[in-house]
Amino acid sequence: MARVPEADLLLAIMGAPHASDMVASALRVAEAVVGQGGRVQVWTCGYATMLTQSSLGDTKPRNVVDWSRDYPSTAKTIGDLLGRCGGGLTWYTCRFCGEERGVTTHIPEVKVRPPFKFGEHVAAAGKTLFLGVI
Repeated sequence: MARVPEADLLLAIMGAPHASDMVASALRVAEAVVGQGGRVQVWTCGYATMLTQSSLGDTKPRNVVDWSRDYPSTAKTIGDLLGRCGGGLTWYTCRFCGEERGVTTHIPEVKVRPPFKFGEHVAAAGKTLFLGVI
């Protein structure tokens, strides 16, 4: 079985991602750490597993006050960030939480892991930051 790669930071996004600005903050922190040469892992649990579901497509539904503009979905935003960060950023999602919410297909860059592997990710990270509820 493959070992979890070491990382400088593990960002654990838990719970409902729409409840606050925590996802935007997590993405900014991840990009900043990678930009400084660090390695980041993101692990999502709960409703945060929905951020990378393939069914979101590339764009959000149209904004009625700015009808002609397309806004990227979270899946597109995260996929683009993963592409820009190369191997410095990896994204994991909890299989149990996703299956419980009907989210079984993610964008190709996302790795689906069983919940009991989370401890291995914590052990492989220099620092762990929990965002959301536990």
